[in-house]
Amino acid sequence: MGNLFTMVTVRADYEQGALVILDQTQLPNQEVYLALKTAEEIWEAIYSLKVRGAPAIGVAAAYGISVCMQKVVVAGFEEFYRKFVKIKAYLASSRPTAVNLFMALDRMEVRLLRHQKEDVKAWKQALREEAEAIRAEDAGACRRIGEWGLSLLKPGMGLLTHCNAGHLAVSEYGTALAPIYLGQERGYGFSVFADETRPLLQGARLTAFELQKAGVDVTLICDNMASSVMKQGRVQAVLVGCDRVAANGDTANKIGTSGVAVLAKYYGIPFYVLGPISTIDLGCPAGEQIQIEERAHEEVTEKWYTRRMAPERVNVYNPAFDVTSADLITAIITEKGIAYPPFEETLREWKMKDILT
Repeated sequence: MGNLFTMVTVRADYEQGALVILDQTQLPNQEVYLALKTAEEIWEAIYSLKVRGAPAIGVAAAYGISVCMQKVVVAGFEEFYRKFVKIKAYLASSRPTAVNLFMALDRMEVRLLRHQKEDVKAWKQALREEAEAIRAEDAGACRRIGEWGLSLLKPGMGLLTHCNAGHLAVSEYGTALAPIYLGQERGYGFSVFADETRPLLQGARLTAFELQKAGVDVTLICDNMASSVMKQGRVQAVLVGCDRVAANGDTANKIGTSGVAVLAKYYGIPFYVLGPISTIDLGCPAGEQIQIEERAHEEVTEKWYTRRMAPERVNVYNPAFDVTSADLITAIITEKGIAYPPFEETLREWKMKDILT
């Protein structure tokens, strides 16, 4: 597996009072770690995709608010809590689609409120412990997602993935890539096609980078080549991650995912969505209610070019995500197991059990 898993995407360094992240905008050319010491720096890192991937964003937000609150000097809980709520709302405004961001911050608030009758030392310690619990739970969930996903795959399969839902997007292993890494460890010999994932190239810059680093047989393709490799019979399953799963199974993921799902349906290829229980949003009935983030025009017209590659002042539409309809999804795989259509009952059962425990 090479030295991929020695790379830590997100961690807290309380000695220097910082959230430390691997700057994913610098990959694959440089491995640069940033020490973020203010809420403004953390917000900017999440918004600008220096840290990205729904689970990793959640972990970063939890560590980030914990780090920020360690520096607060107050006399009583009311003032401490008021500062916490302000930072929480600010960090939550950085990205609107990935539900893990909001759930992690909500968990931090719930934990803090449990200790309000104690002293400032206890409040700060509680936040540190909860952030670490969120990270540890994510790592464990990813491993179990990988086991469930691998149970649906056979040695020698050709797999296609879109965007990046691997080690870089979570605490460990990934979601959509977790079965691939477990298969690599067990000699399954998968061949992976990684969509480049326009316009931000997460597949080219990140997925191809980490799969290659782990010794996996990976071939990079442009997004518009997916149909060709499917038609040639080189793909036996599609594995993608998710940023939010509605109660009916509609799934928001990186822009272009729904197009891959349509192709997979046409060619009769299983289309699997992999993600932790935390991405299931029972408060969102269907995909139409998921807020889709729109990003800067420059990401399309000039970001990766030495000179602008589109006319000045041309209209640009740049949604960061799209929604894949539940009827295009073969199965949704979480740490709890595999859900098949219709998804509503299973997703609700899993989520309610997770809330109660």
